[in-house]
Amino acid sequence: MGIHQYFKRLSDLEKLIRLPGKFKYFEHNVAAHSFKVTKIAQYLGTVEEYHGNEVDWKSLYEKALNHDFAEIFTGDIKTPVKYASGELKKLFSQVEEEMVDHFISEEIPEQYQAIYRKRLQEGKDDSLEGQILSVADKIDLLYETFGEIQKRNPEPLFFEIYEMSLETIMQFDHLNSVQDFIENIIPEMLTEKFIPKSELRETTMSILNNRNG
Repeated sequence: MGIHQYFKRLSDLEKLIRLPGKFKYFEHNVAAHSFKVTKIAQYLGTVEEYHGNEVDWKSLYEKALNHDFAEIFTGDIKTPVKYASGELKKLFSQVEEEMVDHFISEEIPEQYQAIYRKRLQEGKDDSLEGQILSVADKIDLLYETFGEIQKRNPEPLFFEIYEMSLETIMQFDHLNSVQDFIENIIPEMLTEKFIPKSELRETTMSILNNRNG
């Protein structure tokens, strides 16, 4: 028991495969996802700061780096399952919170427990940093599915998750960083060469056009 166990459990994040149970050309793990989300959040925060918004960088980095720590206990749950209903999502969140709280009580020194309860709590909230985390998380998921679609993976789940991810990102189109993503990054992404390009472009443009409808 103690911090040794916390450090030891970090390696478990490397063994947790995202989107389990489906054929993938490239396996992504939770540890890599957390790193990528942090890097994406850094860019999004930079855009927000450039446009005059104050970014709490300490909060943003802590939210991004720690946002999937609970998956050490639950594993990665497929997006369509986790978000099938508000009640189910709430139940998953409650289980994760209870398991993280128990872990902190057992393994983190008492004098640091309050700090880690705040640090490891759900980071997606109404703050600018929480909104950036929500977007960064879905951008990485979008790119994971884009990579499979680009390699002609026939599994329809990847198109479904791509669409759900983009729709979630669009919910934050009031952010300068999301406007930048829509106007500059998505068009560049769609110029890459891949076979199901027309279908993906059609899906993407349909979601983007709904924003202006």
